[in-house]
Amino acid sequence: MKQLEKKLQYTYKKPEYLQTALTHSSFANEARSGIQSNERLEFLGDAVLSIVVSDYLFLHCPHLPEGDLTKLRASLVCEKSLCRFSRSLGLGEFLCLSRGEQNSGGKDRPSILADAFEAVIASIYLDGGMEEARKFILRFVLPEIENPKPKAFKDYKTALQEIVQQNPEERLEYVLIGESGPDHDKHFVVEVHLNSNVIGKGGGRSKKEAEQQAAREALELMGY
Repeated sequence: MKQLEKKLQYTYKKPEYLQTALTHSSFANEARSGIQSNERLEFLGDAVLSIVVSDYLFLHCPHLPEGDLTKLRASLVCEKSLCRFSRSLGLGEFLCLSRGEQNSGGKDRPSILADAFEAVIASIYLDGGMEEARKFILRFVLPEIENPKPKAFKDYKTALQEIVQQNPEERLEYVLIGESGPDHDKHFVVEVHLNSNVIGKGGGRSKKEAEQQAAREALELMGY
């Protein structure tokens, strides 16, 4: 743990927060001894990440309109970016995974690494407060803002949302309709609904990826 704390540049008052952040649901289910997985921390970390990035962009990018701010934030908090941040820390080597998940390459699976990064954010937030979480997040986010990649992440969900928002009475909703496979090889299927009509369907190894693919299909159907 001390080795990872050095990489995180943060020392925990309660190391159990970090231990939980590194515990995948497959390990917790296999252990069956009341061990908590990192799923709840992932939920909290996602929210902390979003507010920190949104706050920074709002204050430091006054020249950008709302649409551009949304796209930039999406590119910074997407699975691809979080996975890259996680790999830069070598987070996969510290994860607690089931035997099956380990044997199937779970330590380098993008969805697991991205979720673990969000869980670590939450663990720092709970242990040290918002300022410590902010410092940790901005270490990774600022270089991305200052030196953007030549090819930005294609955020189909945001693109679809912007089109739908042109008609305020329209309502967009993502609905999980299927989930299959063992813990180490999950597959999710999502539909995107415009009011009561299905306009796209997509699948992926995480809900976020499935939602992006559903939005992509909807855009294609709409001619974009």
